[in-house]
Amino acid sequence: MGNGDLCIGALSLLLKHHETGCHHAAQQAANLLERLADACELEPDIQDLFERACFRLRDDQSGAHQA
Repeated sequence: MGNGDLCIGALSLLLKHHETGCHHAAQQAANLLERLADACELEPDIQDLFERACFRLRDDQSGAHQA
């Protein structure tokens, strides 16, 4: 799966999470964002953006499970 497909998948899952509150979609989006952040052919600023989004999703999910 190429980076473009990963981006599309991550965005789709982010929207699903936002629209439905689906925690599974958030976890899957975080996994794709982590894969994107690890892609060495991306610009450092873009990698940082993906890492931050991944962290935010996982942080939100851990808070949801504690509530």
